[in-house]
Amino acid sequence: MKAILQKYWFLFVTVLCNCVIWLYDPQIGKTALSFSGSNFTNFIFILTPVFICVGMMDVWVEREKMIQIMGANSGIKGIAIAVLSGMITAVPLYALLPIAGVLLKKGSRISNVLLFLCTSVSIRIPLLLFEISSLGVSFTLIRFALNLFTVFTIAFIIEKLLSDKDKKAIYKNADKL
Repeated sequence: MKAILQKYWFLFVTVLCNCVIWLYDPQIGKTALSFSGSNFTNFIFILTPVFICVGMMDVWVEREKMIQIMGANSGIKGIAIAVLSGMITAVPLYALLPIAGVLLKKGSRISNVLLFLCTSVSIRIPLLLFEISSLGVSFTLIRFALNLFTVFTIAFIIEKLLSDKDKKAIYKNADKL
């Protein structure tokens, strides 16, 4: 029981807070519960297809092929694939983390995984199209260039700051997934 409480403490605290709110003001409690249920439903409907795709990628894509595509010696090709695949995603960050874990498990270079994550968050194609229609081409191109520069800077500086021991630990933890 203690292990379950330690593992799911946040869930229990959330349920407890909802119960306290319900006791204090039933109408607000009902709204909070409805909001929590709606968020949980959205979470499940987003994560289920992501986990199915991640599972298929884990089984179908061979490690050697992934190392060839996005590994340490993939060069510009690996960088381009990481950036482009990040730009076409349309899921929240919490759904991208399992994908990043599988990429690391399959031997992708850490900077390529970081490029994928950063571009997924900040340089999505739907976001660029919205910005062009709302803020104009000039603003969008300037923001795109600055974000691209920042994403590359973050990815490569972080990879350079990691020691070989840190990198081995990251890949070792990814293998446990």
